[in-house]
Amino acid sequence: MFIYTVKPGDSLYSVAAKFEVPMAVLQSTNGLTVTTLVPGQDLVIPTKTYIVQPGDSLYAIAQMSFVTPKALQEANGLTSYALTPGKRLRLPARAKYPVENFSYLLLTTPENDEKIIVNSAANNTYYGIFEHHLLPGGALSQLDDAAVIRASRRHRVAPLAVITNLTATGFNAELVRQILNSREQTQRLIDNIYTLVRTKNYAGVNIDFELVRPQERDLYTNFLRALRQRLKPHGYFLSVALPAKTNDEVEWLKGYDYKGIGAAVDFVFLMTYDYHEAGSEPGPVAPIGEVRRTIEYAISQMNRKKIILGVARYGYNWMMQGDNVVSAQPVRVADAVQLSMRYSVPIQFSAEYQQPHFTYWDENGRKHIVWFENVRGRAEKYRLVYEYRLRGVGAWQLGFEFPQSKVLIPFFFTVKKVI
Repeated sequence: MFIYTVKPGDSLYSVAAKFEVPMAVLQSTNGLTVTTLVPGQDLVIPTKTYIVQPGDSLYAIAQMSFVTPKALQEANGLTSYALTPGKRLRLPARAKYPVENFSYLLLTTPENDEKIIVNSAANNTYYGIFEHHLLPGGALSQLDDAAVIRASRRHRVAPLAVITNLTATGFNAELVRQILNSREQTQRLIDNIYTLVRTKNYAGVNIDFELVRPQERDLYTNFLRALRQRLKPHGYFLSVALPAKTNDEVEWLKGYDYKGIGAAVDFVFLMTYDYHEAGSEPGPVAPIGEVRRTIEYAISQMNRKKIILGVARYGYNWMMQGDNVVSAQPVRVADAVQLSMRYSVPIQFSAEYQQPHFTYWDENGRKHIVWFENVRGRAEKYRLVYEYRLRGVGAWQLGFEFPQSKVLIPFFFTVKKVI
């Protein structure tokens, strides 16, 4: 397998012919509903050989196929780095790294949920079933989740109940404060989570309390420690979603004690995305440098084998007025590519951030700036999982289509099962 970046003048037919791969295979692998391509678009080419093109270098081919130049040279018995156009190279197999992967699943309809589970089960160890809401006093909301729990277990993916402090008006820090500052309410919450997991046949729980205040830092860690003591004797998993940070100096992130939380739970899901988001200026959603720095801080605080690298399956489309943001909307990977096609603008790729982006003007003359995740950006994050020997990788969220990730994961990883 390798990743090919579309050049001006390319068509799906010409790319398929160039690398001797059936068009239908290229379409299905990359989730293409049309045969039109746009310059800068990335295509996964599912083949074990590479046909040298004019201007190619061994280094560039190695980069596209995620192996070293030396491995590529040895696999093909090359005595030098010189290449001849048309020469067929064998792409050496990449050593796969064993992982436990976790992805969030938002419930829609039983039919659609089943389809998502069938398509993603081989690449996941755990599903975070989104979501049960935290309620006043330590109660939990209800969720019609019986069918998705059965489907998850049938496909050998451990279903974890996601508990959040999300309300209709956003994440509620005050609700968390009230509960954590009351021993009675904290214990009631722990009891309710245990009952939920046991009665609904979950394999465990994922806690996603956001905007935890610095004043509740120790209370939050102690809550997680007590919750694990309740769940662990019964074989249930405890995981937690953590906002990304690279130190303990940012005030609004001080509520999350990476060291204490890492010791208290089975694993953490690092939310390494939304470095730029709907409420910010345009920019990369998951710049590789910030992701790397977050990982390095996390492994300085906790066991690296407890870290699941959370990645995004989306980007944002910012509408501008001059230099000011008027509005911003999330955009799925496939939809971003469709926008670039619709407005006939090439996709650019930032080598610094390892993220694609483009700018276009809509029918009303309004400027839009789009940054999103693509297959090259995703592959670089998978390489970080391997480089830092993390527990695995996870996604927010499976409802956002990203067909190429289905091919990338088994290329990089061997996914372990726990049920």
